[in-house]
Amino acid sequence: MASALRMAILMLVVMTILTGIAYPLVITEIAQLVFPDQANGSLLKQGDTVVGSRLLGQYFSKPEYFHPRPSAANASLPAPDPNAKNPPPPPPQNGYDPTNTAGTNLAPSNKKLVDAVTAAVQANQADNPGKPVPGDLVTSSGSGLDPDITPDSAEFQVPRVAKARNLSEEMVRGIVAEHTSGRTLGFLGEPRVNVLELNLALDQLKK
Repeated sequence: MASALRMAILMLVVMTILTGIAYPLVITEIAQLVFPDQANGSLLKQGDTVVGSRLLGQYFSKPEYFHPRPSAANASLPAPDPNAKNPPPPPPQNGYDPTNTAGTNLAPSNKKLVDAVTAAVQANQADNPGKPVPGDLVTSSGSGLDPDITPDSAEFQVPRVAKARNLSEEMVRGIVAEHTSGRTLGFLGEPRVNVLELNLALDQLKK
């Protein structure tokens, strides 16, 4: 019995060192050497200030910026307890909460979803009257933090952004083209435009 117990303790210690310390350290070191940008969060900076990650969508509402997909990333959070002594800070009212990634989980026939999509369509058509609104501008992604939009969604927003920045539409389209990524390996996924990178590029025009 004592021998079996010693063996069990020894195995626990050895496996803890191997899987809890050695393996994570080795994988972390490999990641830092081979994929340093991705391993550190794919962070984007303006000067020395981190402004976001190219992997996470964030909210833009001003007319001079390209807008991302809608987000439901705080839709499932419970209402805060008004009697709590130290209530947590309220989640972003526009979604994009990285601590609570989620989609709406609403059926296509759900009135709440229908009303939200209808309102989004009307808001977008006000920016670009008479043009059909791309679907990803009025529907949230499964995570609620999709950092990309389709090239069609970027093209739809070009007139508004160009007007707000007093730029030609051709110049804005050129910047969109520079920040449009094709299918991964040529056949996986769809072409996409990273919203944060695109907006940062537009801001660089001022400098």
